[in-house]
Amino acid sequence: MNPLAASSTSDSVSATQPSLSLQTPAASRTGMSIPRVFTTPGSDPLEEITYEKRTSKIKNTDGSVVFEMENAEIPASWSQVATDIVVSKYFRKAGVPQKDSAGNLLRDQKGDVITGPERSVKQVVRRLAGCWRYWGEVHGYFATTQDAQAFEDELSYMLVRQMVAPNSPQWFNTGLNVAYGITGPAQGHYYCDPDTGEVKRSEDAYTHPQPHACFIQSVTDDMVNEGGIMDLWTREARLFKFGSGTGTNFSSLRGDGEPLSGGGKSSGLMSFLKIGDRAAGAIKSGGTTRRAAKMVCLDLDHPDIEQFINWKVNEEKKVAALVKAGYDNDFNGEAYSTVSGQNSNNSVRIAHEFFESVDKDSDWNLYWRTELRKAKAEGRAVKPCKTLKARDLWDQIGYAAWACADPGVQYDTTINDWHTCPADGRINASNPCSEYMF
Repeated sequence: MNPLAASSTSDSVSATQPSLSLQTPAASRTGMSIPRVFTTPGSDPLEEITYEKRTSKIKNTDGSVVFEMENAEIPASWSQVATDIVVSKYFRKAGVPQKDSAGNLLRDQKGDVITGPERSVKQVVRRLAGCWRYWGEVHGYFATTQDAQAFEDELSYMLVRQMVAPNSPQWFNTGLNVAYGITGPAQGHYYCDPDTGEVKRSEDAYTHPQPHACFIQSVTDDMVNEGGIMDLWTREARLFKFGSGTGTNFSSLRGDGEPLSGGGKSSGLMSFLKIGDRAAGAIKSGGTTRRAAKMVCLDLDHPDIEQFINWKVNEEKKVAALVKAGYDNDFNGEAYSTVSGQNSNNSVRIAHEFFESVDKDSDWNLYWRTELRKAKAEGRAVKPCKTLKARDLWDQIGYAAWACADPGVQYDTTINDWHTCPADGRINASNPCSEYMF
């Protein structure tokens, strides 16, 4: 049972919203001292500002309502845009004990606590800052209880005044178990036991939640085994479900027409990227978190690089044809949902040698992935499967970026020259926004 949940009405919901404080003996604490900058001991920073009740309504372009909540309690200084974001996305929509205007729990005819959504920014801030404070106390981060309270108060002050903000998965997931006792079936996550250092499978979805925004995952040239193509779609879905984003370099996958070990030829990289695109698209913006955030990277010497560069360019032409035939051109409309490639940011990984080839107007070689791996293992030169003019390929990249904003360019050589932790291995990819690389 959650140590902060005083009682429970079911397997997934706490009957009360408990006090987020642990009484740990002062003598056992050797943690941090937290000086107060904005707050005063004994004064609740969330009660020092003015709130007002607002309606948040999100509509489609055709006027149909996607989401609506009335009487949401919002700081009066917040804009309507901020209101719509926090209410439609960050308010928990189910499992939260409901209270009347006097703060008393609402119960049904059987005496069970009535649950529903969060209805106030104060609830969300208390859930976040209270949980961070609770984890800090449990694991001995604070010197005293007073330091823990200062930590919670300072964060609460800054959050409610929009001075700071965590990433989206924190808003979505952090504190649901600590504040409300919400749990759920395990989703395939792991965590490091703080006492033993042992990596363990999570027993449920929210005791050790997924609060991280950015992931980078690898994929091997294998169809169904662990670490392979189909396994990646499962791992991506796990991250998307809880509001996180992920990026992968797909350069290990065989190109179109490349020989298979069992005979026949590969259907190519693009056939698999289209599957991943559809899987990511299944998580829509109307859900409880956000649209899937996905980065697809490809090395510039991959045999399917031209198809990859022009993927979205050609799909945009299809959209234009559909719009001309009478379909809506809204990004969430049927025209865009019909074509592929709309659920990821695409980037090409470019080595410095390519830019030298562009300067010299020389050739650029593409390589079968199986042949590349075999040649590296045997320590010999690799034979190209196709040769292009470097400037022609560079022109394709430039035109595609102008036409549809993809692909982005990742400077592979420079990125690894500047790698701060090279002993951990080279950097091959980024997260969807490309600010995170490792």
